[in-house]
Amino acid sequence: MKYISIILYKSTTLKSGEHPIVLRITKDRVRKFISLNLSAISDQWNDEFSQFKKDKRINPDYEKSNAYINSQFLKAKDVIDEFDRNKIDWTLNQFEESFLNRTKKGKVKPFFENHIQTLRNTGHQGNARSYEIALRMLEIFDKKFEKRLFPEVDIKYVQDFDAFLQTPRESIYKYKNGTTKIVQRKGCCGNSRRGYMKQLRSILNLAIQAKEANRSTYPFGKGGFEVAKLEEETEKRYLPTDYLAKVKADIQLKEPVQFARLVFLFSYYCYGMSFVDMANLTPDNIKRLENGQYIVYKRQKTQYSKKSKSISVKLTEELQTIINELCSLQKPVENYLLPIVSRKGYTGEKLYKHIHNRLTVVNDNLEEMAKILGIADINITSYVSRHTMAMTLQNNGIKRELISQIMDHKDMKTTNTYLDSFANTEIDEAAKVL
Repeated sequence: MKYISIILYKSTTLKSGEHPIVLRITKDRVRKFISLNLSAISDQWNDEFSQFKKDKRINPDYEKSNAYINSQFLKAKDVIDEFDRNKIDWTLNQFEESFLNRTKKGKVKPFFENHIQTLRNTGHQGNARSYEIALRMLEIFDKKFEKRLFPEVDIKYVQDFDAFLQTPRESIYKYKNGTTKIVQRKGCCGNSRRGYMKQLRSILNLAIQAKEANRSTYPFGKGGFEVAKLEEETEKRYLPTDYLAKVKADIQLKEPVQFARLVFLFSYYCYGMSFVDMANLTPDNIKRLENGQYIVYKRQKTQYSKKSKSISVKLTEELQTIINELCSLQKPVENYLLPIVSRKGYTGEKLYKHIHNRLTVVNDNLEEMAKILGIADINITSYVSRHTMAMTLQNNGIKRELISQIMDHKDMKTTNTYLDSFANTEIDEAAKVL
């Protein structure tokens, strides 16, 4: 014997004086109660019909509440019907698990959040952050996103999302002290929109694999929204030789600016090592190889990919001097090689955010350095070191295939986005024959 009912559970009284409304499932004379996160006093409840009384004087929202109660009853019935169709001799615990999971199944936001948490748990903090930002943007675009089901994310939905991303908007920034300010945001460029769409597309593909979504309304792929067409060629900033010479020159700078300058040069001499990779280096990354000592590491960005390879950078006297100077300005904490991480005990997301904040400070000081050195036409950031390194190699006759290997690129197409088709000096020589 099995049956379902919705009851006002009068055996329990909440602090408000109300009783919880629960789903009661009975099988073989054994009962289980599942809260529906609703409550009422006895006068508000109709025992005969298992719902709120239809009286707005005592139940202003009775229509909405009763609709929800009816949906939960039908959902419970559907769970049992599915068990019966599959000839499963289910238990009450099996019913509860299936009933509660079905609330989230098919919804986009919980699937998004679960994927973000999985990325965090497996150490992919940067990826987790990217998906988190995409989720936040979808919630700004769609006020009902919390209830949105996968079939609703169709081609029109994606097109509307893309149109929204291109539109300037206002956002409210909240400070820690509780004050707020209105920030005017420009419309997103093509590459930013491409990033958001790639995250959404990935979530839909994962949901299809997990059988929480199907391809009938899939908005991407052949004949669908073309994410690749959003890509724009970005301006690659690098320091010309005379500017680089200014940065290399050992002049008197304030300690924070000098620290930023040394970080920039360390990255440059390490073939454009990223800030996060520099931050995570430890003395264990220095290894003795056939031709001397090397800094050997895997990029945080690609370390979990199947074809991830270690990068080896010869520890030159120049690099060792930079390490010594950085450590004289600030002492490294714990077992880090460089004093970029400045707090003990940080791991996971906390460490990721700390490194991101330190990067912001370094970039601010690089901007200050540029003013001191009289460099006004280039916005110097830590990432400019990578572009500068690549262009310096090309200008000195290093083949692109080798540059691609040094930069740990998977194919030449990526390398070509960093470098012009020809060095400016070659173009200048070509112009002489005109």
